[in-house]
Amino acid sequence: MSGHQQDRATIRITAGGPEPRRRRAWEIGLAVALAAAIIGTAAAAFSATGSPAPRSSRQAAGTPAAELRLGYFGNVTHAPALVGVQQGLLAGSLKENGGTVLETQVFNAGPAAIEALNAGAIDAAYIGPNPAINSFVQSGGESVAVIAGATAGGAQLVVRPGITSPAQLKGTVLATPQLGGTQDVALRAWLKSQGLAVTPDGGGDVAINPTENAQTLKLFQDGKLDGAWLPEPWASRLVLQAGATVLVDEKDLWDGSLAGKPGQFTTTVLIVSRKFAAEHPQSVDALLQGHVAAVDWLNEASAGAKASAVNAGLKAAAGAELPGEVIGRALQNIEFTPDPLAGTFPKLLRDGVEAGVAKPADLAGLFELGTLNRVLSGTPGRALAGAAGLGTD
Repeated sequence: MSGHQQDRATIRITAGGPEPRRRRAWEIGLAVALAAAIIGTAAAAFSATGSPAPRSSRQAAGTPAAELRLGYFGNVTHAPALVGVQQGLLAGSLKENGGTVLETQVFNAGPAAIEALNAGAIDAAYIGPNPAINSFVQSGGESVAVIAGATAGGAQLVVRPGITSPAQLKGTVLATPQLGGTQDVALRAWLKSQGLAVTPDGGGDVAINPTENAQTLKLFQDGKLDGAWLPEPWASRLVLQAGATVLVDEKDLWDGSLAGKPGQFTTTVLIVSRKFAAEHPQSVDALLQGHVAAVDWLNEASAGAKASAVNAGLKAAAGAELPGEVIGRALQNIEFTPDPLAGTFPKLLRDGVEAGVAKPADLAGLFELGTLNRVLSGTPGRALAGAAGLGTD
């Protein structure tokens, strides 16, 4: 990421944990702490780098917003955002349907984006399902609503060669993008299902160090990590650029009973601040029109055109494109869909509770899919999204 983009991005790197069991874990903590000192915490970035501040006033309720501030990640799993921003599909729809200006901000992981949204620094975000659930639960349903899906699939546990079974993970050091994020919860839940104990502070049979993705790649290459549960393109980067092997492909853990299709699980959804949605429903409608257009473009484009467009978005968001083999492998592991697969969310919450990073809660009201389905119904015969009894559709 370039210096300018670091100024605009909010990136939180967490390096918690008790006294490490071995020197390698200590080295990881030191490396991550140094990185955090360089780029700062999310809160510091908002206050000191010129990132958007909360609005002091808004237009009258029911009118299009003057601007819509959108957060997303420089990951392939955020391809609808990458393409929607890069090709002007999101900005164009907002401008044509109310004159709203699109402002964007790049994040590294979900909890940091949620912090920005709750602070009023952004209005909507592409994000993993678990941070969306956590925000909804912690606010008593007042903070955010899931208004669409974006991607499904595209997450793997990749490890150093020689690790071929769960039992061999005991005593190892693994990474996830951020504590409480979607991949972090998936790893913790899977380890528990394999009889391996972990704790939110990094203890247990396996040390889990929440680490920024680019730092994870470097630490793995340096032999200071045994593996990581990562979204694309980072899983592909560790496999193709660092010699990792796939121990678990998350799609193999979903039998289709909750999503309607074997191997399908939610990776990225589109959420909006409930306050913003209440004040500017026309702008949410326009955002969803651009979002659906971006998803459709990705599903209709050739493999080459898709890779080129996503790479252009990655370069703009994260400062660099990916090698052809990496972007190709990553895109093969992902499905683009406006359906948020609401039926999978109760399991995601249960996994977070069992992992110790979430609390039991009622998810009723999390989904507001009426506007999405109005957009989707504009194409005859198109399947609509269901809220699975957890909101409106």
